[in-house]
Amino acid sequence: MLAKRKGITVSRQIMDDQRLHPEATGELTGLLNDLVVAGKIISAEVNMAGLADILGQSGRTNIQGENVQKLDVFANQTIKRRMEQCGHVCVMASEEDDGIIPVLDGYEGNYTIAFDPLDGSSNIDVNVSIGTIFSIHRRLSPSGQGDVGDLLQKGSRQVAAGYIIYGSSTVMVYTTGSGVHGFTLDPSVGEFFLSHPDIRIPETSLYYSVNEAYANHWFDSTRRFIDYLKTADGGKGAYSLRYIGSLVADFHRNLIKGGIFLYTRDKKSGEKSEGKLRLLYEAAPLAMIVEQAGGRAITDDGRRILDIEPAKLHQRVPLIIGAKRDVDLAEKFLRGEM
Repeated sequence: MLAKRKGITVSRQIMDDQRLHPEATGELTGLLNDLVVAGKIISAEVNMAGLADILGQSGRTNIQGENVQKLDVFANQTIKRRMEQCGHVCVMASEEDDGIIPVLDGYEGNYTIAFDPLDGSSNIDVNVSIGTIFSIHRRLSPSGQGDVGDLLQKGSRQVAAGYIIYGSSTVMVYTTGSGVHGFTLDPSVGEFFLSHPDIRIPETSLYYSVNEAYANHWFDSTRRFIDYLKTADGGKGAYSLRYIGSLVADFHRNLIKGGIFLYTRDKKSGEKSEGKLRLLYEAAPLAMIVEQAGGRAITDDGRRILDIEPAKLHQRVPLIIGAKRDVDLAEKFLRGEM
């Protein structure tokens, strides 16, 4: 009900969410508000990237072996600097850093944060939507500096998850386990205002998102599923391909418009490969969001993403995520039931 009021800011919504939990200390509220500030800073830099001459590559690679873009570096440093002394975090992890990231002595808090500072960064130079994804857990260690064990928790234990997408407008979508809300940044006043209250992923749309360049490498089960979607079989009508190549952008469109996103293992990577997308920084936070919005998120062997116990910081997983009806259908094909 609170989320349907007009003119509500993201800071007010975060505070209203806190009121749903009488035991809350305000730390999570403070953490989310600091993330909002980091998102505003990154948004401003993204919008000025061409003029500021920071487009292009930085000349180094990250732990994944990928070229790190200059905006990647800026976004990563912005979030780390904001989090390390906010007083609400005990330890961090970033997709761009090899190991855990400690906070400053004396600023240890009761939460952890794992983040992808700039998802879709290969699209920076061509002005395609990119975004920041974050996942927040309560710490497990008793006090002081956190450790890797604080970060290696199931997605089902997340207390908050969200993303900030930088596109034609800057939009923040987040959940604390009580629904999903989206806020659009008004640059004239520097504030996020509620634009997408109580988001529910549509069940009736006919869209799929997959990189069809890998079609020759797909396993037969994946191929049968995609072929089924592209026909009018079953009387539902043929699905249309919508693929941007930036996970946060593809997910955001499907969350609002409906559909399914797939990044499965294939013959090129092998059945025993881990998959492509990162569990802590991408799959788990988006899975929490989609489930809160009425959808599903699983691996290509049917495991619920939120039930996976991470074994390492940069663990990868295959991902099938979207409307429940579509993910249910994909699961039947991947199990060989159709």
